[in-house]
Amino acid sequence: MIISVASGKGGTGKTTIAVNLALSIDNVQFLDCDVEEPNAHIFLQPKINEQIKAYIPVPEIDESKCTYCGKCAQVCVYHAIAVLPGPERKKGSTLIFAHLCHGCGACTALCPRNAIKEVNREIGIVEIGISDKIEFIHGKLHIGEAMSPPLIRQVKGYINSNKTVIIDAPPGTSCPVVAAVKGSDFCVLVTEPTPFGLNDLILAVEVLRKIKIPFGVVVNRSDLGNNKTEEYCRQEKIKVLMRIPFSKEIAMAYSKGEPLVKVFPIYKEEFQKLYNMIANELGL
Repeated sequence: MIISVASGKGGTGKTTIAVNLALSIDNVQFLDCDVEEPNAHIFLQPKINEQIKAYIPVPEIDESKCTYCGKCAQVCVYHAIAVLPGPERKKGSTLIFAHLCHGCGACTALCPRNAIKEVNREIGIVEIGISDKIEFIHGKLHIGEAMSPPLIRQVKGYINSNKTVIIDAPPGTSCPVVAAVKGSDFCVLVTEPTPFGLNDLILAVEVLRKIKIPFGVVVNRSDLGNNKTEEYCRQEKIKVLMRIPFSKEIAMAYSKGEPLVKVFPIYKEEFQKLYNMIANELGL
């Protein structure tokens, strides 16, 4: 079973839920797909055994074959190629904007002169390790890189179907989130009872309904703010799987990088109940 943990809004406690759920069940693989700023390792303290460079294929032009017809620029929906035809009987130029390239390969496949080949460009690293009995994998996107989905997909390439997979997704509702949660059996949406929390929860719900992934909600700091989040979930028939009240002690433990279930063992049973509710929702 693959369980992704996401949140429309950053700072709701998404990583807290993902980490403590992983620590509360057996036979787990943990994937931190928040590759722009991974932080699950702070709590799980894995021993990293392997580092693998991550690449994306980008086009390289063979000027001896290129006729500057512009076909590659026409098929590139991401505008990563610009072709400047030269004056009559003179060569033009083809510009590659590597940071915009998604590595789809369309330009290489459709070039009528076979003037394009693909070369690898390094975008980050994937690290693999172990945290107690948890198999741990995360990605680190190089500073300055514009796109994280290619690295997220490479992290997910290590999914072990023989384990319960917990995916810590990036915050928000854009392409990185879709790349992270796609293929999940269930998604846990973590929110907080505030106007901003509700606004971004609504956006996240719309995304998951669009890509048809079953989901439920965990309300963090549930005794703060207002009850509009609970009202929204009732109206939309969204199951609230768990509520975690605000606690200064929990916040202090988090600030020290200490997992909730280790500081307050009573919560381990609550996260086990959360896992069982997800399994029941899927009929497992």
